[in-house]
Amino acid sequence: MTTTSHSARTRPVAGTITLWAMQVLLALIFAFMAFPKAMGDPIAVAPFDLIGLGIPGMVVVGWLELAGAIALLIPRLCGLASICQVPLMIGATILSALVTPDLVVIPALTLVLVCIVAWFRRYDTVALIQIVRR
Repeated sequence: MTTTSHSARTRPVAGTITLWAMQVLLALIFAFMAFPKAMGDPIAVAPFDLIGLGIPGMVVVGWLELAGAIALLIPRLCGLASICQVPLMIGATILSALVTPDLVVIPALTLVLVCIVAWFRRYDTVALIQIVRR
């Protein structure tokens, strides 16, 4: 039996296409930002040293970003993935404001986009939780 989520039934086609385009863009951003961290690139360590996380914290954040990037492309997981990326991007925005204030607009804009996706995928997230609870 196939179930259709509430959002899929009520969202216009143009809205669905726009939402998926945002998710693909976010997945690319997260993947691009994740690889240096996940692979332990020494250049990416400085901000994590500043907050006391060092290389282990950087690698964990990198893998979380990469997992989120992949999950944003999976229909059942994209709502939950966007919700999980919100606190990650809040931290990135704050850290960027402290370390590189000139570049704070990038994580801040990414945070806004993730929040938009999370909002429009909220019914998909509820449906996923209901499936897990069964």
